[in-house]
Amino acid sequence: MAESERRRPGAALKYPDFRRFQGARFASVLGGQIVSIAVGWHIYELTRRALDLGWVGLAQFVPAFLLSLPAGHVADRVDRRRVFATCLFCYALVALALYLLTFGSSKSALPVYALLVLVGAARGFSGPASQSLLPDLVSKEDFASAVAWSSSVWQIGAIVGPAAGGFLYAVGGARLAYGISGLLFFGAAVSCALIRTRPVQSRARGQSLRAVFAGVEYVFAKKVVLGAISLDLFAVLLGGATALLPAYARDILHVGPSGLGALRAAPGLGAAVMAVVLAYRPLGKRAGYTLYACVGLFGVSTIVFGASTSFALSIASLTVLGAADLVSVVVRHTVVQLETPPEMRGRVSAVNMLFIGASNELGEFESGVTAQLLGVVRSVVVGGIGSCLIVLLWAWLFPELRDVDRLDAPSSS
Repeated sequence: MAESERRRPGAALKYPDFRRFQGARFASVLGGQIVSIAVGWHIYELTRRALDLGWVGLAQFVPAFLLSLPAGHVADRVDRRRVFATCLFCYALVALALYLLTFGSSKSALPVYALLVLVGAARGFSGPASQSLLPDLVSKEDFASAVAWSSSVWQIGAIVGPAAGGFLYAVGGARLAYGISGLLFFGAAVSCALIRTRPVQSRARGQSLRAVFAGVEYVFAKKVVLGAISLDLFAVLLGGATALLPAYARDILHVGPSGLGALRAAPGLGAAVMAVVLAYRPLGKRAGYTLYACVGLFGVSTIVFGASTSFALSIASLTVLGAADLVSVVVRHTVVQLETPPEMRGRVSAVNMLFIGASNELGEFESGVTAQLLGVVRSVVVGGIGSCLIVLLWAWLFPELRDVDRLDAPSSS
């Protein structure tokens, strides 16, 4: 295939199974966002206690965290198409169960939490399976294009989903929202089941702990992979400001709930625009330097947002932050997948998800603690500075990652 053909914006879209996979992902992201909005309102209507909203996230996070490593082992042993399709079908069943709950008169939130535990368990298996399935659907030369389109699909779903969920809940309540999300999940499961490509799987036998933790061993042995994953972990851990957006909207920018919605949407908008740009103009050479530069820009944008008292500047900085983060996601995900043997991708993807989950969850905790100690503005600014320092430190600790050139060719490290 000629270089010009590989560089076409729709390079990855010429693969039928890739299109089916993205259709499944879009429907599942849309359904998941609708359920998230509906569950929040549903729980609050039942209990009228803000604390109960915190249990929503915990009920999903704990099983996903505990099952990630075993799920990665399963993704390498079992057909990833079937694993992902089964998880999507489980989501559909949960949405159906939530739909049926709306016909009852119980005011207890416990049945909802029990169903959310099942969502978390399914998520623990679906993440490694779906991430490790993507490289099997396109050629190595078109994988960077596939990652860009995948990120675009996810971002569009993440932007449209909450708005759709709010609209459906306003029109027909939780019952309508759960019903539509169930249909979306079922459609996603069917689309995934239609994928014909047979993924490469591990030939290893047995269920030993060493096999389960092989992904951890591989990540720490492969410096370029460890550097890519850990760079995101510490940069987001220090520089994440999402948890403090309500404080900015109310006390610093004085824009109220509608302004908070715009602040939350800005990173996703920047990421979606950048994903389309990368689909039309894929990254060429010096991908490692691009990764470090974009994580540095993420830190600088965080500093600007933290110090800003202008709503327009805050929106702009968060939009740039989302765009920079998207580039780093594309580079990191491409490097991790192409540097990992096909039979190991499920377990390595599970480790990657553990790192990402830790950066998001612990990042929110870190933001709250430092805000309590230093104040909201200082907390965000210091976090942004920390992200920039992490870039400099990682560029020195992981020269293998810095020296990654093209994303369609694995490194020699």
